[in-house]
Amino acid sequence: MTIHVTPPVSPEACPALVLNADYRPLSYYPLSLWSWQDTIKAVFLDRVNIVSFYDKTIRSPSSELRLPSVVSLKSYITPSRHPAFTRFNVFLRDKFSCQYCGHRDELTFDHVIPRSKGGQTTWENVVAACSPCNLSKGDKLPRQVNMFPQQKPYAPSVYDLHQNGRLFPPNYLHESWLDYLYWDTELEP
Repeated sequence: MTIHVTPPVSPEACPALVLNADYRPLSYYPLSLWSWQDTIKAVFLDRVNIVSFYDKTIRSPSSELRLPSVVSLKSYITPSRHPAFTRFNVFLRDKFSCQYCGHRDELTFDHVIPRSKGGQTTWENVVAACSPCNLSKGDKLPRQVNMFPQQKPYAPSVYDLHQNGRLFPPNYLHESWLDYLYWDTELEP
């Protein structure tokens, strides 16, 4: 995967990477970013340390300030141990691919054991499925249609989701962020 690193030009294009007090990103997917306004507010409220700057300065009538590109929280936030059960997190757990055929288009939520057959909406019974596979399976049990998920559905840890999130880096990464992110990326000027 190729990541383009270009200097942003307007303040709106200057988000700050937000690190926990241990210098790890608060999240990888979505990447923990704050707008330049939220970042400046946190600086003035003394809630963050500035780790790195952009080559961009903002000015007011009485002062000027270089925009922070990386900040770390002054107080450590304990990460949640159990991620929320959401459609997005199911897709992230399943690496944004259909668990029946592997396609990545038209993803839906599929109950492995259909609700009509007593299946529940839980981590252990829901998988990402493309629309054609979901329609094909319908309200049948996997053995009835010979459609079994490639991976048994499970309740992921926050670590699992972070690891999977690293497989999908954003299209833009500022060079000052790279020391704090762990994607296998190749930079292009």
